[in-house]
Amino acid sequence: MAVKITQLEAENVKRVKAVQLTPAESGLTVIGGRNNQGKTSVLDAIMWTLGGDKMKPGKPFRDGSMVPPRLWIELSNGIIVERSGDKSTLKVTDANGKKAGQTLLNTFVEQFALDMPKFMSSSSKEKARTLLRVIGLEDKIRQLDQDWQQAYNDRRAVGQIADQKEKYAKELPEYPDAPTEPVSAYELIQRQQAILAQNGENQRKREYASHLEAERDRVGRQLEELKAKYESLCADCETAAKDALDLLDESTEQLEADIQRIDAINEKVRTNQKKRQAMDEADELWEEYEGLTQKLEELRNETRRLLEEAKLPLPGLSVDGWELTYNGQPWDCMSGSDQLKVSTAIVRALNPDCGFVLLDKLEQMDLDSLREFGAWMEAEGLQGIATRVSTGGECSIIIEDGKAVGAEPEFDPEPVPGPAVPEWGDEF
Repeated sequence: MAVKITQLEAENVKRVKAVQLTPAESGLTVIGGRNNQGKTSVLDAIMWTLGGDKMKPGKPFRDGSMVPPRLWIELSNGIIVERSGDKSTLKVTDANGKKAGQTLLNTFVEQFALDMPKFMSSSSKEKARTLLRVIGLEDKIRQLDQDWQQAYNDRRAVGQIADQKEKYAKELPEYPDAPTEPVSAYELIQRQQAILAQNGENQRKREYASHLEAERDRVGRQLEELKAKYESLCADCETAAKDALDLLDESTEQLEADIQRIDAINEKVRTNQKKRQAMDEADELWEEYEGLTQKLEELRNETRRLLEEAKLPLPGLSVDGWELTYNGQPWDCMSGSDQLKVSTAIVRALNPDCGFVLLDKLEQMDLDSLREFGAWMEAEGLQGIATRVSTGGECSIIIEDGKAVGAEPEFDPEPVPGPAVPEWGDEF
């Protein structure tokens, strides 16, 4: 069962002369009074008594007192904690009368419960880490966050490159009439040489036909002697003449022009290829960008799933980008009462064996918020010992000049002065 404070006695600590307090088992016990009367000194006394020398006030002795501080706290688990004497020696006695020390107190007293302002003034990231540590998700969420950050950086880099590629492609001119592949000068020259060779062969055939005709004329003059040969030559001449008539010379003019402007053609081809390549690369990068965007969303969803399935100390608590949120609101957008409720819930979860928290300066809350906060603590079975600049009926005890002078056990609808009670300080 969570340990709570059942009795407190404090003498000559800071502004406290003598105060005795019996806190309510659950809900708020409000220590009221005007400024500089010793309210916060009561909390400091509890912090020092239970928290050890590291929480010892800088000037613990009350001004003007010849008697050293004396602190005595009884806890619900039967342990008695005392500090007394010139050296404020710690004495811890368990329910069986056995002596112990600070180490025993540290097992069930949460340090943030003694020093709530330390938690509340920590950075939003530290608060989020504390919550994640409480629910056992700090390492998992940190890894998911690192994965998300890496994917985000990768996506940004891919997007920048894709954008550059796209802009570069758009800036390049395009030549629709250019071939899809660079033109080879060697192939054009080979084709030109082939045509020239064919044309030369045609010329040789023409010359050969002319030669046959001349030979035919010569043989004709010798027709009678060489009639047989003449007839044969006539037949050959007729065949050769027919072959010559079917021949058609092909022009190399276009090829010569292409050879002359091959560099310009190929430059257009290369430009078109660069443009297509840049656009293809940009498309691939944008596809990768979309994939990384999906990965970012998946990582966020996994983080949300872990948080939704976790056993949170307060419904509505969550972590968004390493920032603590409550009902969707970040810390600096929460009301003062919500900040206290969130802090109290997290601090309690840090050490469930500690059933109390110390709260200073609750005058920042109006009475409705104070009642609501107190009712929530009572429903949670939490004990809160708090200070408030007030002498109204919401106060459980009034401190005046370092001593308790009055009390009201319940909240009233409107603040009214509590009845006076006899001072008991001299009876310590």
